[in-house]
Amino acid sequence: MNFIKKIFKNQPDNLVHLQFQKFSKGEFKNRALINARKSGNKYTISTTAEFANELVKEVAEKMGENKAQVTGAIVSTNDLKEELDFKEIKQFQGIKRYIIDKEMDGNEIISLLEKFPKVFFALSFSCDKDSTNLKIKPKSPKSGKPGKKGGKPKANFCRITTTDKMLAEDFVFEVSDFKKAEINHEFIINEIIKPEGETNYSRMRELAKRKGKIIREAEIDGRNSRKEMDFEV
Repeated sequence: MNFIKKIFKNQPDNLVHLQFQKFSKGEFKNRALINARKSGNKYTISTTAEFANELVKEVAEKMGENKAQVTGAIVSTNDLKEELDFKEIKQFQGIKRYIIDKEMDGNEIISLLEKFPKVFFALSFSCDKDSTNLKIKPKSPKSGKPGKKGGKPKANFCRITTTDKMLAEDFVFEVSDFKKAEINHEFIINEIIKPEGETNYSRMRELAKRKGKIIREAEIDGRNSRKEMDFEV
């Protein structure tokens, strides 16, 4: 289940908290964009970068002990040279991209995700189960970067094709079936709740909760809908 659905199901967890850790108070438009299509029994889902780690985890869980060629980049500001098996490092303005091109099984990928939950996993690989193929741009995401002429950003950072209906419905949960869907979110952060009794500034930033709401606007098979959900994560 991705972080948006967790909030609308009122089931937030630490991974949802990490998604909002970087936000200050304010209104943040054009977040977590989703374009989804169904052709026959195959779904194609394209998204902005917020969903990358969750998609990597989803496909890795399908793989389990099975192996696949994994390419892309693991992106972090931290020095992970001793922690990762990588091809090369590319660095720009303090952001390190550890280039990955190796065979891995799903459990290895999940282990890395769990060990480094704050690291960005821009990985591409395929899994035979449900004919699933994941492609993520191997670079650091530009959060909230607008499209050309000031329009909204494109939902083209991550792309997954699959026959897994449950995965598709994680992203388009308004209906049980669809042909085409476009979904946009606005995050409104009204309050930052600091942890009581914590005096260390970095720990305060890490533990502080964001309180506000998400506005979800969807156009599904020509029908528009709008939902709001309060959250504290």
